[in-house]
Amino acid sequence: MRTTIDTTLLQESFRVKEGLRELYFLGIGGIGMSALARFFQEQGIKVSGYDKTPSTLTRSLEASGITVHYHEDLEALSRTADAVVYTPAIPGSHLELRWYQENGYTIWKRSDLLQQITASSLNVCIAGTHGKTTTSTMVAHLLRHSGFGGNAFLGGIAANYGTNQWSSSVNCCVVEADEYDRSFLKLLPHVALISAMDPDHLDIYGDATTMEQAFIDFSALVPKGGLLIHKWGLSRSSSLRAPQTLSYHLHEQQADCYALNRRVQDGGYCFDAMIDKECIEDIFLPMGGWHNVENAIGAITASRVLGISPSEIREAMACFKGVQRRFEKLIDNERLVLIDDYAHHPEELNVLLDGVRSLYPQALCTIIFQPHLFSRTRDLAPQFAKALAKADRVVLLPLYPARELPIEGVSSESIGKDMVGVPLFYLDQEEVVDWLEKEYHDRLVNRQHVIVVAGAGDIDKIPALIKKRMENN
Repeated sequence: MRTTIDTTLLQESFRVKEGLRELYFLGIGGIGMSALARFFQEQGIKVSGYDKTPSTLTRSLEASGITVHYHEDLEALSRTADAVVYTPAIPGSHLELRWYQENGYTIWKRSDLLQQITASSLNVCIAGTHGKTTTSTMVAHLLRHSGFGGNAFLGGIAANYGTNQWSSSVNCCVVEADEYDRSFLKLLPHVALISAMDPDHLDIYGDATTMEQAFIDFSALVPKGGLLIHKWGLSRSSSLRAPQTLSYHLHEQQADCYALNRRVQDGGYCFDAMIDKECIEDIFLPMGGWHNVENAIGAITASRVLGISPSEIREAMACFKGVQRRFEKLIDNERLVLIDDYAHHPEELNVLLDGVRSLYPQALCTIIFQPHLFSRTRDLAPQFAKALAKADRVVLLPLYPARELPIEGVSSESIGKDMVGVPLFYLDQEEVVDWLEKEYHDRLVNRQHVIVVAGAGDIDKIPALIKKRMENN
């Protein structure tokens, strides 16, 4: 490895902001918020909060001793909190947020708190409109499994550890750097990685050029002695600014880092990693999707810069179990495969379905997709239709609005009207499992069937129901 970075900060002990005794979280069940809540509880700080609905994450927080309530209630909120933390998903009209504002409490966005945590640590910050959750989890796993250590704040549940956060005395943080609401511009990335800059969150940025500029601004945050790792071929990559840069790609040998001798093996992929003129041979990644091999190249580059050895990299990657809802195989046999994935952008769906075809080229593929956000559906409907058409059959669920109010004329049908030549079904969540069971038994019993469940809304409840029904029958 020829490229090096300044690791002086690793000689210091990790520390958090002093003087905090109690924090209250609005939106505590969010994936990023729950990681912060758990972190501060581990630091001995009292934590409580509100969320709109119970979930696996909130139940886990409650099991650890954190009090959570699910209705806007001035009697249930904390009046003794030193500060209130809220997610951008909380509307300005929220009863509890308004009460805290009117009564002079210290109020931070989630990104403000993450900025404070990482202010004096060496930070590996993974950004990108897709790929950042898997890549950041890979980096954190490589550091943890190798014994290097470090703190992790992830946007998904690491399957190896069953959590999206862990703590360490080592003065290093691996952070998933979120571009939504420009949150990542509050970080100090000593090692920054940009996996993708495809148009997204146009409700925030307005247009693709403005969004790309935010990533350029993020790259400029890398200090002297730091490193920017970016996917080869990004639009406006020549505008990215950092003291040192390395590019990576799945197979493009013009990049500084790429994969060689790629082959499918035992339901995963085996490859050699060329990292800045150094070849690490015979790496096995036990998860699906060629895009995840590319994510692995980026993660290996970041960990190698920090001194993780080739042998440690091989061992860690071979036991990497992935991230929940990132090409997660819930059933995998010669008759039926069930894959759950968070994909909610057209390019994510493209790589997801390409990955399915690479592992199961002869299978019949049905994708069940829940569009996420009115604005994203409005802006990218034709691209969604083209990506979904890579499946043999498409099921569209009603659109999940998340933080948005309805936009007239925008629905799942906005995608379906552009889809030609692929059997298309509009179903409610309550209908999906019965429909799949009937289709499987009536038509597909003599052919392997791959069912892909994709989306970022409450579709995450469906895979377990499908798994239970299919295994029982």
